[in-house]
Amino acid sequence: MISLLIGLAAGFFGGLVGLGGGVIMIPLMVGILKMGQHKAHGTSLVALVFTGISGAVTYALNGSVDIFASSLLASTAIFTARAGARYANALPEWKLKRSFGGFLILVSLLLLLKPYLPHVSLHTTGWLEMFILLLTGIFTGFLSGMMGVGGGTIMVPSMVLLIGFTQYTAQGCSLLAMVPVGIAGAYTHWCLGNVSASILPGLIPGILIGTYLGGSLAHVLPEGALRIIFSAVLIWTGVRYLRTPKPQTGERFYYS
Repeated sequence: MISLLIGLAAGFFGGLVGLGGGVIMIPLMVGILKMGQHKAHGTSLVALVFTGISGAVTYALNGSVDIFASSLLASTAIFTARAGARYANALPEWKLKRSFGGFLILVSLLLLLKPYLPHVSLHTTGWLEMFILLLTGIFTGFLSGMMGVGGGTIMVPSMVLLIGFTQYTAQGCSLLAMVPVGIAGAYTHWCLGNVSASILPGLIPGILIGTYLGGSLAHVLPEGALRIIFSAVLIWTGVRYLRTPKPQTGERFYYS
């Protein structure tokens, strides 16, 4: 039941502001379930694969998915996602927590800048577009595997700013690309023992239902106020993670 509620909360808030939910799910699993940071990242990534499938189908039905662009993103990201997962596994717990804290603050800043992205976007085509997509996949794949998140936080602004995609198309491409990327990263975390399979039966339905409810409510509530509140929560959580103390003795290191 607790895992179902965590999934609902992560999906709901993620749906409200257009995120996969990992940035909410991981702190809840660590704080409420007392799960280790490494295992929380791996478990989150498994759950987010199903969110990506559901979201990609929804966007595709509305004609907001560029399959070619998604394929280019995934073609490089599936390799770096595994590298990111192994890198996360090799980090001590306190370092991974600090890295996640910095990532949360980055996400919050991008959320605050979101309304201005379409107004400063470029428009590229041809080989330059392909190069940007491949490069974006390299970076976001590693970030996804390391942080246990979907990677749309980086993919979407990159496609909007550097290629000229609409916000909807960028989000649809990101969701579709992160299905194979998430599977690659989740599989690596699974092999490394960083997945808690016992909570997945509650977590996955919760995040799917929560994402649908949050996405529906997002069209009713004022987006600007929601984005500011959510960003404030992320910054507060990120600062807490950044202040994670370095253990003096007995630190455990994880190696792949």
